[in-house]
Amino acid sequence: MLGITGGKVFDPINGIDGRLMDIWIKDGKVVPEEMIDKSEAQIIDASGKVVMPGGVDIHSHIAGAKVNSGRKMCPEDSLRLLRPRSQITRSGSGLTVPSTHLTGYLYSEMGYTTVMEAAAAPLVARHTHEELEDIPNIDKGVFITMGNNHFIMKCIRDGELGKAKDYVAWLVGAAKGFAIKIVNPGGVENWKYGKNVQNLDDEVIGFGVTPRQILTTLGQINKDLKLPHPLHIHGLRLGQAGNVDITIETMELMNEFNGHFCHVQFMSYGGERGSLPQSASKKIAQAINEKSGVSVDVGQIVFGPATTMTSDGPAQFSLHQRIGGKWINDDLESESGGGLAPLTFKRNNPLHGTMWLTGLEIFLLVDDPWKVFLTTDHPNAGPFLGYPQVIRLLMDRDYRTREFERLHTKAKKNALLPELKREYTLYEIAIITRGGPARRLGLKNKGHLGIGADADLTVYLPDDDKEEMFSHPAWVVKDGEIVVKDGHLVREQPGRTMYVSPNYDPQIEEDIKAHFKESYTISFENYSIRSEHMGPNEKISCD
Repeated sequence: MLGITGGKVFDPINGIDGRLMDIWIKDGKVVPEEMIDKSEAQIIDASGKVVMPGGVDIHSHIAGAKVNSGRKMCPEDSLRLLRPRSQITRSGSGLTVPSTHLTGYLYSEMGYTTVMEAAAAPLVARHTHEELEDIPNIDKGVFITMGNNHFIMKCIRDGELGKAKDYVAWLVGAAKGFAIKIVNPGGVENWKYGKNVQNLDDEVIGFGVTPRQILTTLGQINKDLKLPHPLHIHGLRLGQAGNVDITIETMELMNEFNGHFCHVQFMSYGGERGSLPQSASKKIAQAINEKSGVSVDVGQIVFGPATTMTSDGPAQFSLHQRIGGKWINDDLESESGGGLAPLTFKRNNPLHGTMWLTGLEIFLLVDDPWKVFLTTDHPNAGPFLGYPQVIRLLMDRDYRTREFERLHTKAKKNALLPELKREYTLYEIAIITRGGPARRLGLKNKGHLGIGADADLTVYLPDDDKEEMFSHPAWVVKDGEIVVKDGHLVREQPGRTMYVSPNYDPQIEEDIKAHFKESYTISFENYSIRSEHMGPNEKISCD
């Protein structure tokens, strides 16, 4: 039993904005005070401190084949571990692809207790789950990529939408996934033939379907299966000048299905194709503000080392052509592809400065904080260790102004950022880092401190330097156990992997077996992952 007493609580899901409260915990859950024997309870005096639910990261890359490839490509990250921990928990210090255990430790020491792995092809999901099991102190789930899946595209082409629905349900359950992820729908497949997808109605070579059909079909399937999280969408033309228009068109298409658009900063550029991208933050923010079914995470740039990794193989190849250096691209049979390329984001680079201010402008121009969430698309736009710095930029206009003045002159031209006076409050920070992501993920026991919630919470020491405040919590509690004290890890414990397993017509398995014989080098019987082969796990209901 545990009590956190006298703290200033910020719990937006329950409408609590800085109220002095006591939080009582028993058996890993938040409980009413009357259920606690105070003579036996451990008490944390949180007087004068800020109490929030544990942080929830809706989009990060922390486990699986591509992440492990990133670790191999960045051995220098291991050398950074020779420095004191205080030096690697501040943003801009590198450490872009930490090991599994260190990932859990560093998220814990920053006050996060739930993190979602944002993309895994089902064929390699087994390895992803092995790494997730190895990450301590955080609960997690994995999004399964389907936007270039051959079986799905054949079903769409042949008008067999019922078969597509049963296949998707089977696939999510077989991979023990949490949500459907779409990456560059149809574009990864077309890239194999040297042709990029530029528009929603471009045809996918060999299948006769379009990105529009892929998106709407999976959107309807997602609704029919009642999955807890809406489609998680990485759209077309990532990182290209002028891509804001196709992003907005995709938002309009998916609004009725409820769509979450990830790392939207990379999808929000104006300018002519082939030219230097310009911030189109005002245009994208207006679209987000107008669409009730759309949410976004930002993918905020953090200056310093990064390791870009994505299932969007064409984007990675294009990046490699521009910057050179180390690079990997791969293709997964019948399912997806991807790539990796390390780079460093520099303040004196006009493009990088534009990307940096585009993300901040989106944060400040989207009216409703329940629709925009804090991410760096770790480690694509920078490591998750940069979250405290991003929080300071959002809460401290003077600091933001000073950082803006350090940008290249070309990046500052026509920027909206100096005009934006908004400063986020602690309540709004609790929304974009806790309540909002948890609600959008459909995690009813996460992101809040109401009765019955998972006992995940963070206690911060108030500080005018919000980067320092959010870098080193006074206490972090996971499942009712103190795991961090005075900013340092004091306990390691297993986290749970959350997954869904929607119902489907078992007759679909005969069609899937035939597909495996024709298209896969792995047998159908060895493909599915059983829950007993995972670490601690929790099945999330579809209702």
